[in-house]
Amino acid sequence: MLIHHELIPTKHHLTAMNSLFDTLIFSLSITTPIFVVLALGIFLNYRRLINDNFIDIGSRIVFNISLPVMLFISISQTSIEQFSKLSLIGVGLGCTLIAWILMEIFASRIVEPSGDRGVVIQGSFRANLGIIGLAYCVNAYGEAGLVAASLYLGLMTIVFNVLSVITLNRSLHTALSLKQTLKNIAKNPLIMGIVLALPFSAWSIELPALVIKTGGYLSGLTLPLALICTGASLDFNALRNSFGNALIASVSKLIFVPSIMILAGLWLGFEGLDLGILVLMASAPTSSVSYIMVRTIGGNAPLAANIIAITTLGSLVTTSVFITFLKSFGYL
Repeated sequence: MLIHHELIPTKHHLTAMNSLFDTLIFSLSITTPIFVVLALGIFLNYRRLINDNFIDIGSRIVFNISLPVMLFISISQTSIEQFSKLSLIGVGLGCTLIAWILMEIFASRIVEPSGDRGVVIQGSFRANLGIIGLAYCVNAYGEAGLVAASLYLGLMTIVFNVLSVITLNRSLHTALSLKQTLKNIAKNPLIMGIVLALPFSAWSIELPALVIKTGGYLSGLTLPLALICTGASLDFNALRNSFGNALIASVSKLIFVPSIMILAGLWLGFEGLDLGILVLMASAPTSSVSYIMVRTIGGNAPLAANIIAITTLGSLVTTSVFITFLKSFGYL
């Protein structure tokens, strides 16, 4: 009986299969824990084990206390020379501006009604860096990922806020104050936590053990509580409204923007940690703050909620695909 040797797995084929399997496991190790905790939040809310009051208070604790403390402790205990390169922040800034301009042009021709254009544009570039983005980086690279992503988060938070004010003012013909927005940015607890930590990092000032221990407790609270609140706050009933425009923003946020950043990073020779941080932060879903801003100025809040829900779940898939692809070709 003739045996077709090409049908018999060779050592080379088995090695390639094992390598692909290892890559998939690495990718899923980043996204699966986040999906599980998000799903837990959805389940707890569905069973009424937590309610809107819990979500509101929990989110405030994360934003005002535990996340700023986590950033402060992480940055202050790391030598400033270990921070990510300025080129990483430059790529994030440049690509975000490019994506914003292109989406302004695209939305002006495609998105109707015109009042929804700002909501779509904001949803397409404003990433949830402080919760999902950081969770991705911590899962992938541990403390090194948290440190490398912190300054990136600080600068991009400022950029997101400024661009959001501009685009929402244009489409809704409102007078949302850029000056007031900048004041709010200066008082943003995340920005304050990062800025206060920089002198400790620059001058290698050791924090007392009591501060580090207490900060560690609060830091450990951050991501689980934030992800539970994020999952519980997802409103799937709103998906029936403005689905077409929500899909445009979601495709842009999940595929278009990360692709621009990945190509720019590869073109500049990024690899390893730098490329990983860039990809993971760019792959984060639309920030829940976008909903709050739209609702505050009387825009299409259900559309903003749709975009957040779609991108939050979709990001788990697209991030896994991006990481698997880049790691299989040896970039990560």
